[in-house]
Amino acid sequence: MSTRASDLTARLLQLRDAIRHHEERYYVHSDPEISDAEFDALLHELERLEAEHPDLVTPDSPTQRVAGHPTAGFTTVEHLTAMLSLDNAYSDDELRAFDERVRKAAATGEAPVAYVAELKIDGLSIALTYEDGCLVRGATRGDGSRGEDVTANVRTIRAIPLRLRGGPGGRVEVRGEVYLPRASFERANRERETADLPLFANPRNAAAGTMRNLDPALVARRGLSAFTYQLVGDATPERAHHADTLRALRDWGLPVESHWRRCEDIDAVIAFCGEWAAARRALAFDTDGVVVKVDDLIVRERLGSTAKFPRWATAFKFPAEQATTVLRQIAVNVGRTGAVTPYAVLAPVVLAGSTISMATLHNAEDIARKDLREGDRVLIEKGGDVIPKVVKPILPHAAGSAPWQMPTVCPACGSTLRRDDEEVVWRCESTTCPARLRRGLEHFASRTAMNIEGLGESLIDALVGRQLVTDVADLYRLTGEQLEQLVVAPRDPKSERARPRKLGKVGRNVAEQIERSKQNDLSRLVYALGIRHVGEKAASTLARQFRTMDRMLDAPVEILTSVPEIGPVVAAAIRAFADEPRNRRLVADLTAGGVNMVSRAPEPSREPGRLTGRTYVITGTLASMSREAATAALERLGARVSGSVSRKTTAVIAGEEAGSKLEKARQLGLETLDEQAFLALIMET
Repeated sequence: MSTRASDLTARLLQLRDAIRHHEERYYVHSDPEISDAEFDALLHELERLEAEHPDLVTPDSPTQRVAGHPTAGFTTVEHLTAMLSLDNAYSDDELRAFDERVRKAAATGEAPVAYVAELKIDGLSIALTYEDGCLVRGATRGDGSRGEDVTANVRTIRAIPLRLRGGPGGRVEVRGEVYLPRASFERANRERETADLPLFANPRNAAAGTMRNLDPALVARRGLSAFTYQLVGDATPERAHHADTLRALRDWGLPVESHWRRCEDIDAVIAFCGEWAAARRALAFDTDGVVVKVDDLIVRERLGSTAKFPRWATAFKFPAEQATTVLRQIAVNVGRTGAVTPYAVLAPVVLAGSTISMATLHNAEDIARKDLREGDRVLIEKGGDVIPKVVKPILPHAAGSAPWQMPTVCPACGSTLRRDDEEVVWRCESTTCPARLRRGLEHFASRTAMNIEGLGESLIDALVGRQLVTDVADLYRLTGEQLEQLVVAPRDPKSERARPRKLGKVGRNVAEQIERSKQNDLSRLVYALGIRHVGEKAASTLARQFRTMDRMLDAPVEILTSVPEIGPVVAAAIRAFADEPRNRRLVADLTAGGVNMVSRAPEPSREPGRLTGRTYVITGTLASMSREAATAALERLGARVSGSVSRKTTAVIAGEEAGSKLEKARQLGLETLDEQAFLALIMET
């Protein structure tokens, strides 16, 4: 390399390092060291040199944060490990109860457990994947197992480094929260008001909507920021405490919210929560609580997780905020099962940073018990800062008001409403009710059901309104040409795309999604049909046990209740669904439309598997199969596959580039299997 080329390369590296340093000072630490003009001069010099020497441009250069054209859509990607939700605590007593559960499960006796308390950022969960220190992917939480690939948008967030500073090698996933600072939120709403566009309700909704925008340039202008708080993956360095992890993230140049505190016991946690209940209002971002995590990582492993929540963490939610407003109307909504639910239409009021114009009213009996009347001034609150509800009327009642009465007919189709003696819910029993059909189609197309991307409310309204779809089976009679030519009205007349429009290519994409959904596993279809009391887990169990739709629908109640985890209520609901001739015709129509009616999950064995009672952990990359296939092979033999190594682990299966899990297995003296030994294990007869 010539001296001139060497000097040029050195200058490019110097500029990139300097720009990243000043981005971190400005966007992460809010403590800039140079003026905006000086920063712009550095960036412009880098842009000029890279324009003159395009062969020297690197993916992690600051100039590459916003590049390319808007994307056509988001693909879904699988997370390294599941992104679980957090259980909630709403009082000091509930925090103490959480601490008692932790100490009991961790077998610490009377010794206190140390925690880390972090402010809970009110934003959008994000998973950042780095390979050898370079950002390669950003994904939303999605359903916890799979999320949307929003890498192009993540790269525009200047708080997130494109390359870690001295970070780990290999592949590592960093979890965090993307949020919209209050100043950026206020600026965005001023701009929308000037453009006569509807205002964002709150920073969290604005952040979520921004991250799902297909144009990275618009995302960059919106001014999102981020905080990180967790590491997962084989490349995660061995650390004894969560506090060490937060310090490491900060040292690598990642943004970490600075007010976290290590608390020696639950009393210190409660004091921290009390301090921030009011002080949070002075922050530059919204927070709705405190996340409390066990600090000792080995104790965390011992505690483990439920299907939904880690047992070693909880989210303390700040007390619900209250406000008063006028109850303008009590209206009702018709759900997919025909349940008719009342809700409150309110005079808009700002509560906990959101403009509230509607609230839940639960049911007619709750309205009667509280004696809520249209025109009343009412007290409302956000339960856990999330769902607004009407607490009570502020007496006296509005002049001329009268007790509210549940309507006797469905507002959508005019059918008579009915209520079972043992229920508080009124229902529309008409199977042709357009409101029921709309809600049923939304559920059928949802991500956890048939996962038909693009089949949203506006398109469903158009399909139902033009009578192109009268039940879910009609979806499989639609053609790409029909959907391309379909004219869809906007749901919000003030939206940026307010005029009715033909779907065009979007319609063709939806047709492809519908065609793809035909190959879904039977479990998704069982859940998508919306059988009362049958959730995702029950649908998966039923599909795996009965193997075909016909066998499940033909099974008597006695056989249904013999299935593990299927009780008499679920069994009766399945039988009621199967005994209805219209439902049988619907299943027949779906079959004729080419929808799969067979389970593709491994058939459950009545006998214990050869590996029953054993627990394995898979780390690294296997050349012969994916991790999913390896997991399925072990589970077919009765084994349990875990994501973490502990003393209860039978063996660790190590592929190429195995990381810290392999090292931990060796430290614990556990058996380790290379790929050849693993293949021999699952093929052994």
